[in-house]
This record gives sequence, C-alpha cells and structure tokens, in this order.
Amino acid sequence: MNKNILRLAIPNIISNITVPLLSMVDMSIVGHLSLEVYIGAIATVSIIFNFMYWSFSFLRMGTSGFTAQAYGAENNKETATVLLRSLLIALIAGLLIIMFQNIIFDLAFKVIKASSDVRLYAGYYFHIYVWAAPAVLGMYAFSGWFVGMQDARTPMYIAIAVNIINISLSLVFVYVLNMNIEGVALASTIAQIMGFVIAFTIWYFKYKVVRLNLDFDRLNNIAAFIPFFRVNSDIFLRTMLLIAVTTFFTSSSAKMGNTTLAANALLMQMFTLFSYIMDGFAYSAEALTGRFIGAKRHDVLSKLIRYLFLWGAILTVFFTCMYGLFTDQILQLLTNKVDVIAACKEYQIWVLLIPIAGFSAFLWDGIFIGATASKQMRNSMFVAAACFFVIYYSLYSSWGNNALWFAFIIYLGMRGIMQAFLYRKIKASF
Repeated sequence: MNKNILRLAIPNIISNITVPLLSMVDMSIVGHLSLEVYIGAIATVSIIFNFMYWSFSFLRMGTSGFTAQAYGAENNKETATVLLRSLLIALIAGLLIIMFQNIIFDLAFKVIKASSDVRLYAGYYFHIYVWAAPAVLGMYAFSGWFVGMQDARTPMYIAIAVNIINISLSLVFVYVLNMNIEGVALASTIAQIMGFVIAFTIWYFKYKVVRLNLDFDRLNNIAAFIPFFRVNSDIFLRTMLLIAVTTFFTSSSAKMGNTTLAANALLMQMFTLFSYIMDGFAYSAEALTGRFIGAKRHDVLSKLIRYLFLWGAILTVFFTCMYGLFTDQILQLLTNKVDVIAACKEYQIWVLLIPIAGFSAFLWDGIFIGATASKQMRNSMFVAAACFFVIYYSLYSSWGNNALWFAFIIYLGMRGIMQAFLYRKIKASF
C-alpha cells in the first residue's frame, strides 16, 4: 500500500511544491524591489485570482473523483467524457472571466479595503495575468483527469516546466527589462498558456486509447451531466466558504496596515507550503479511493486510509520541527524589510500550530473527493467556517491580529474533526 501511495504522492508533492515556491520567488523578487507596497499588491491580487480559480476547483476535484471511479471500473468511454465536460466548462468560464475583468477587479477591492497604492499596483498585475484564465482552468481539468487516471508524473512534468518558464521570465522581465510587478505578471501569463499547450500535447500522444473513445455526442446527454453538476455544486459551495475565510483573512490583514498585511502574507506562505505538500498525499487519496470504490475493493480502501494518516502524522512532526527551527531564515529569504520581519516574529507562534491543526483536513478532503462524497465535504466546511467567524469577532477587540490567527487554526482543526465524524456515517454506502 505504501508503494501505491508514494507512487502517486511523490510526483504530486513535487508538482504541488512548485506552486508555493513560485509564489515565494515572486514575493522574494518584489520584496527586494524599492517599494514595500509590492508585497501587499501581490498578496491582495492573489486573493482575487484565488477566488476566481478556486471557484472552479471542481474542475480538478470533481474530474479526479469521477475519472478515478471510471478508471477503476475500466470504462474508457466515461473517462474520455469526463475530460470533455471539464474542458468545455473551463473554456467557457475562462472567457467569461476575461470579459468581466474590470467588474471583477472593482468588486474585489470593495471587499478588500487596501490602500490606494496597493490597489494601483495590484491592478497592473491583475489586468495582465487575467488573460491566462482559460489556460489556468483548462490545466485544472487536465490535472484532475491525469490524477484520476493514476498518472501523477504528467502533472509533475507540466508543473516543473511551467515554473521553470515562469521563474526564468520573471527574473528577465524584472531585473533585465526593469518591468517590476508588470514583469512578474507577464511571466506568469506566458507560463500558464505554455503549460496548457504542454498538457494537451502530452494527453494527445500518450492517451490514444482514450482519445479514440471520445464521443462529442455524449455532451448532448443532459441527464448524464446531473451527477457531475450535483457533486460539483457541493464542491463549489464548499470552495466558496474556503474562499470566504481566506479572503476575509487578507481583507482583515489589510485593515491593520501595510506592514501587518505584508507580515501575514509572508507567514501564510508557510501554510501554503505545508498545504501543497499535504495535498500531494490528498491527491494520492483521491486517485486510490476512487479507484478502489470503482473496483468495489472496500477492504483495501480501509487499509489505504490507515496508511494515509500514518504519513500525515510523519509530515506533521517534520513541518512543526522545521518551522520551529528555521522560521527566521525563511523570512529573511522572502524579504529584507526589517519592520515586516519584526511583525512576522510577533505572530510566528501560530505557524507552529498549522501542521498539527490542519493535516487531517487535507487527507479527508482527498478521501471524500475520490468517493465523490461532496455533500459531507460541504457540510464540514460550513461548520468550520462558522467557527472561524464566531471566534474572530469574539476575540478581535482584545487580541487583534492574534485573534485572526487563532480563528484560522481552529477552522483548520474543525474541518478534520467534522470529516472524521461524517466518514463513519457514509463509509457503508460505498
């Protein structure tokens, strides 16, 4: 079982870790430029894109679960149809985002109460990177499909290629062409488009058997879309709650001033790093859970879950120790702003609690996605988000930014607790 888990988890960890590392590189590049406001600008505009793209995270999660179950049942025609549905939605959604980019940006900054300088530079980044929307969403669909097909290496190769392109172009555009934050945005846009081209090319040549089973007429079968949209609507609502918490976190940080905003943004990079590594095992859980359910191998599924949580415990110990010993060094790599580093040190204790509170939530997410148990995922997120807001508003007047971090830690823990409770009720239905 460990071999199956690691065969999928390690490539996903490699591909996932490039995402926070890329964000760290972007932060590091702008963090060493002349204006501190660049850090806050990238942090706030990232929230806007996270809101848009996370809204369509079902293109990855839903696609992964349905594809894995079809793969386990050895149904090539259904695996092809799942990909078609996801790519169609990705294209339509991406074009709509481009069409309504000005409205999206204006609405976002009515929620995020950032300074005028932050809004100005965030706008420069946003209106360039938004043109990558169809490619980004298309890669969500391909990524979920590849994972569902038990293929973790292809997304890894694509992610590595995208990040090499992105980092290389960012360095050239910023330090050679002096394009500042606009250069970072343009590099990201070009890299995402190239990533989609690479994904399509690999799919076309590697999965000939599936390609030959493509049946565009199946897209006309509206009834076949119902399970797809039922699961994805639950995932969408769950994602909206996740976005609400994340957006509120950054918005509240912005209200506390540019220094606190920058400090929280840098500390959250360590949460992001942990989350993407844990998601490597969550993706493994998605693929294997869906496969074993599709093949009706329920005894193996129980064994899988035990091994997943063993790995989760190991990673929790590792990251807690790493953050306890090396937080100062990590912060110095991200910025040379003394006041921002000082603010980070005031709140870095919360970073130590992130792995302990959060590891189980990521693993249960993967299991529930593979099982297409979307309703239970949604309900657990409702409870966790409610706890976040109640705790924050109860403690903010006396705790300030510490209340924000405490509420976030409780939110992570409640997700895992609720899903563990709900799994006991639903496992008999698999």
